[in-house]
Amino acid sequence: MFGITSKMANTQQQKQPQQQKKSTGSKGSEKLLSNTAIPAKVEEIVGRTGGRGEVTQVKCKLLDGYEKGKTMRRNVKGSVRIGDTLMLRETEIEARRIRTKLSKGAYS
Repeated sequence: MFGITSKMANTQQQKQPQQQKKSTGSKGSEKLLSNTAIPAKVEEIVGRTGGRGEVTQVKCKLLDGYEKGKTMRRNVKGSVRIGDTLMLRETEIEARRIRTKLSKGAYS
């Protein structure tokens, strides 16, 4: 009986490291997030967004990386000016366009 208990204890100890895996993000985020940040220069301030206007949407141009020279929209929290450099952790996903009051709900 003691021999069976020790075998069970050994198998439980071997299984513990496998159960301690932690997911650091959503499914597939490992592919999007790289270890290095890609610099992007702010070219245009599109407008303010968010529930209270705390987020600024900007157009920025990638200065390095796989898609060098690409212009994309990003949402930035905090103060930002034209000419600032943003360090982007991912460049696959682009922000949605802000809806303006003139277009009555359609993206412009």
